[in-house]
Amino acid sequence: MPSSRANLRRGESKVLAERALLQAVRRDRAAGRTIVVTNGCFDLLHLGHVRLLERARRLGDTLVVALNSDRSVRRLKGAGRPLVPARDRARVLAALEAVDYVTIFDAPTPARLIERIRPHVLVKGADWARGSIAGSDAVRDSGGRVVRIPLTPGRSTSRLLARVAARRR
Repeated sequence: MPSSRANLRRGESKVLAERALLQAVRRDRAAGRTIVVTNGCFDLLHLGHVRLLERARRLGDTLVVALNSDRSVRRLKGAGRPLVPARDRARVLAALEAVDYVTIFDAPTPARLIERIRPHVLVKGADWARGSIAGSDAVRDSGGRVVRIPLTPGRSTSRLLARVAARRR
């Protein structure tokens, strides 16, 4: 049985800078693997996130998660977010069996990163309108497809935070 130190190293190796990620994706594509990308903040990982990632993984052979940086999350969600720093969020995502690679991006959207990866499949939650999914045009233009996955009812980070706030009152 591998030591927990060996497991930690394996999980960390799944968190890649953009350049290393692009090299890994090129290798996987050359080996005939179907590349799937999803993105998000993943602040306070919950069952809805896990189900989305598992379903995304079933759409291909390699699942890449593009993770919003802390600064990017603050721009989207406000000054009080994220609750969990990007490096921690990346490690938690990397520990999931469904996830092959995690990379952190700082841009307002992951569109440029998605254009560079050129996934076969781009996945987002069904709460995103088709026309508002960053990178979707580039994916379709390169012959890929965009898949919207239904949300898990009652599961969201915002809902968790509201429950915590209500209990503190």
